[in-house]
Amino acid sequence: MNKFPKNFLWGAACASYQCEGAWDEDGKGPNIWDDFCHMGGHVKNQDNGDIACDCYHRVQEDVALMKQCGLQAYRFSVSWARIFPNGDGIVNPLGFIYYDELVDSLLKNGIQPMITLYHWDLPSALQDRGGWLNRDITRAFARYAEVVAQHFKGRVHTYMTLNEPQCIAQLGYGVGVHAPGLVLDEEKVAQVFHVLCLAHSAGMRAIKAVDPTATVGVVTCGRQCYPQTDTPQNRESAYQETFNLSSPGWQFTSNIFLDSLILRKYDETAPETVRRFAHTIDPSDWDMMETPDFIGINIYNGEMVDAEGRYVKPHPGAPVTACKWKVTPEVMHYCTLHIYRRYGIPVYITENGLSCNDKVYLDGAVHDAERIDFLHRYLLELQKGIAEGAPVLGYLHWSLFDNFEWAEGYDERFGMIYVDYKDGRRILKDSVKWYRNVIESNGDSL
Repeated sequence: MNKFPKNFLWGAACASYQCEGAWDEDGKGPNIWDDFCHMGGHVKNQDNGDIACDCYHRVQEDVALMKQCGLQAYRFSVSWARIFPNGDGIVNPLGFIYYDELVDSLLKNGIQPMITLYHWDLPSALQDRGGWLNRDITRAFARYAEVVAQHFKGRVHTYMTLNEPQCIAQLGYGVGVHAPGLVLDEEKVAQVFHVLCLAHSAGMRAIKAVDPTATVGVVTCGRQCYPQTDTPQNRESAYQETFNLSSPGWQFTSNIFLDSLILRKYDETAPETVRRFAHTIDPSDWDMMETPDFIGINIYNGEMVDAEGRYVKPHPGAPVTACKWKVTPEVMHYCTLHIYRRYGIPVYITENGLSCNDKVYLDGAVHDAERIDFLHRYLLELQKGIAEGAPVLGYLHWSLFDNFEWAEGYDERFGMIYVDYKDGRRILKDSVKWYRNVIESNGDSL
């Protein structure tokens, strides 16, 4: 088995609303997840991110833990409403306090900071003006990107503009289970995708104008298929079904976003509602699209398909995670190849992990053997994709901490670091030692 590339980057990830807390401190404005949670009735147990992991007040402790984990990189998101409390206008003079301390501490400890500009927590003032349905938001996003890039120029070199447009559009505007909680028709959801493409592009131009050496990507998720048997016909069926917009759930395909952004068109399998929206697009919009320097892929589980492209049901008793997501390590092998084949752009695995029923044992430790086994299997499959030519630049585990898991509240524990939500205490899980060995050996220990 081939080794991981020499300069392969190993790290972990988290997001602002999920871990920071301090929801109304130091001049931060409200965002749509503040509103969504405080409204009540949307999140399990009426949980919210007001305190979350309290990372806002624990920078030095947390970075010291990252050092113990052996991380080479930490992907985190900036809270837009900390920098621009009203989404635009005047910069909050205290907005960078936390991020400056975090970035400087990461660099001091040899950990590369990687910034996601938008991980779902839109300033409420922008939602009041239509949110991602209003294309004027692209101007505000570009200014936000410019201000952040200018502030961190020379310290941060890698940016991701948007995290999972599929969740932003469908979960937030289509079915309403995420903030802002809207239930709109498919053409409106298609409109959100288009505005997100324009926003990424405007943000990327803004970053490059400030720092031409910066690397700028975007993070996708969605349907990820793998073949039932490893034959050329079955591989091709898995590829075609991964990007088939005519199948139910077109909103959760990578290509509903990336085709527009990179190929500057919609796939011919797009449903009538999408084609109807496409006819309303000003042709000049396509000239505004900016191809990202890399594609971040969030991979958790996939769909097995046969040689005819039909879905194969898991066998009874097939493994699932604590939140009942399927365990399908093969998807790491094939999804990276599918994305690279279609777009020809290097990729990062920007999220991969699982929720476990983690607990503190009588010995005071958190023994998460299930997580170790899961990651071992997925990373072995990732090695296969790399060996077959997928240019994978790095792997970021989701997540560093147990944290607020959106509509699931605090029920799901995805972290390598256990968080006791009563007092914020952190405990390194067994998976940390295992992952540190993987990092130190650049995957040779697998």
